[in-house]
Amino acid sequence: MTAINAVVSLDHHGDVAVITVNSPPVNALSADVRDGLAGALKAIAESPAKAVVLACAGRTFIAGADISEFGKPPRGVPLHDVLDMIESAPVPVVAAIHGTALGGGLETALCCHYRVSDAKAKFGLPEVKLGLLPGAGGTQRLPRVVGAEKALHMVTTGTPIGAKAAHETGLVSRIIEGDLTEGAIAFAREVASQPLVRVRDDNSKLGGTAASLAPMFADYRAKNAKAFRGFEAPEANIKCIEAAVALPFDEGMKVERTEFMKLMQGLQATAQRYVFFAERQAAKIDGLAPDIKPLPIASVGIIGAGTMGGGIAMNFLSAGIPVTIVETKQEALDRGVAVIRRNYENSAKKGRFPMSEVEARMARLTPSLSLEDLAHADLIIEAVFENMDIKKDIFGKLDRIAKPGAVLATNTSYLNVDEIAASTSRPQAVLGMHFFSPANVMRLLEVVRGAKTDPQILATAMAVGKAIGKVSVVAGVCHGFIGNRMLAARQEQANKLILEGAKPSDVDRVLTDFGFPMGPFQMADLAGLDIGWSAETSKGETVRDRLCEAGLRGQKNGKGFYDYDEARNRTPSPVAEQIILDYAAEKGINRRDITDEEILERCLYPMVNEGAKILDEGMAQRASDIDIVWINGYGWPVYRGGPMFWAEHDAGRDTIAAALEKMGHEVSPKLKSGW
Repeated sequence: MTAINAVVSLDHHGDVAVITVNSPPVNALSADVRDGLAGALKAIAESPAKAVVLACAGRTFIAGADISEFGKPPRGVPLHDVLDMIESAPVPVVAAIHGTALGGGLETALCCHYRVSDAKAKFGLPEVKLGLLPGAGGTQRLPRVVGAEKALHMVTTGTPIGAKAAHETGLVSRIIEGDLTEGAIAFAREVASQPLVRVRDDNSKLGGTAASLAPMFADYRAKNAKAFRGFEAPEANIKCIEAAVALPFDEGMKVERTEFMKLMQGLQATAQRYVFFAERQAAKIDGLAPDIKPLPIASVGIIGAGTMGGGIAMNFLSAGIPVTIVETKQEALDRGVAVIRRNYENSAKKGRFPMSEVEARMARLTPSLSLEDLAHADLIIEAVFENMDIKKDIFGKLDRIAKPGAVLATNTSYLNVDEIAASTSRPQAVLGMHFFSPANVMRLLEVVRGAKTDPQILATAMAVGKAIGKVSVVAGVCHGFIGNRMLAARQEQANKLILEGAKPSDVDRVLTDFGFPMGPFQMADLAGLDIGWSAETSKGETVRDRLCEAGLRGQKNGKGFYDYDEARNRTPSPVAEQIILDYAAEKGINRRDITDEEILERCLYPMVNEGAKILDEGMAQRASDIDIVWINGYGWPVYRGGPMFWAEHDAGRDTIAAALEKMGHEVSPKLKSGW
């Protein structure tokens, strides 16, 4: 074996040369890897080898680009040159793929003349998730291997496919049983004498001509218009696949390069790359000693089997962790367990997992009517009604029941975690774990650090979030924590706007045009206008009170800020609009025309200001954490990077500060100075 450099070696197995990349942890296409590949290919050109196998040591094939090189001056052999050397090799090159071949890794494999893999390998071009497209020929070679239609789906969604699907589409020629490298060497010997065909030269698998495939492209755009709304990268990817069908390879490569550079220089790609790194940064806890290790969590107790409690339970059951769920009444317990089962059965019917997995997950669930059954749980999460007295009573009981060392968490959305912790004799074991509804779907978890929360307890909660697939963000104790505190600032302005002259549908339209999946009044209707409202105590003091008094409860009864038909299609409610007009007149508010620009500024600028105050007070560790909360919990469009990124790079902090002062708001010092 010859070491080409520190991360690439070359070996000969008779007449087959084997290039091995060994650059932990994921064999990314770093400058050293590129240089090593170039050196190995030069050496092979001067050898008697009749075929080449490109393999990787460790847990994966080339997993993609080296993200540590993003934004830095280029060094080493350019990737395009390396790929040209592979594709132009005088003998067949076989990629032996295990683990993942993603992004630049798959583009490297596509330059090989053949691809084989083990049964567990995954393949994908996820660049669209970073606001980009595959920039090393992926959009031109992939459709020539799997067909334009399949390539279109892969590049616009970024979703990887498994080895079986890759074999069915022709992306891999063979799935190897047993030793992958040995199998790849044997395959290489089989194909060594066959005519050498480069992917770039073979148009036979595209699936048709530009004319015959035009309806397919049009249909794909139409079907995905809602999912792609606002994003630039999916359309750029589609244009490149169209170019692969319509143009010679080199001309298609020019289109790919042009579209790639447009995206690379745009704000959306910058925002989406920022989010990629911000999500990883959020997992880091400032000030945590490196020797602190999370506690093992082998069993979980959940108090409350309602929508939230059941959803939280599903996260753990799906991750293989046993759950005991407690309710006060058998009827509520049975209903909650039935909903969990129904959710799993629906997923199984959609093919996400076999029906046997439903039973496996349900077998991990123990329903109970007694808090005493939580005595041995490693983690207990309270998910009951948002009432401080009830929560304090529960934690007082848990203090007597839970074993020493158990983590005690509240799922409160707003309430003071320190006050809840004070109802126990072990406040160091208490913290907030704020899940978002539906808890089995939403990725965000706000982990609320109390004044006395032990660092190990905090580290444990963050590790638990990762184990159940959540994006966890540390927050401090304040009303509403990070997300809901900022949401309240937006809602306050939205409520004022509809009294001053804007219609609820105007406010919703402006925010959905900005990129939110729904506006504040659509969201209110979806949640239910009567949440926390009581007919016995209502005094008609707010618009919401009066809507509820008039029988408008939201989507649940088809009447709210909007009227809903049986398919839940909405139209603005004239009844709601009249209630708003009457309320404004009663309060002496002179209504006026309000522009879309004012709506956007008044809804978003105070949010940013509240985010800056959260940073001022140390309630969030970093501005990027706030952005992660809003992207994963509240539907902020990822291509705008989050409210703090948007303020810094798009709207402008100075512009926002000046507008807020004009509105009469107290402006956070950090908004002016930067974060």
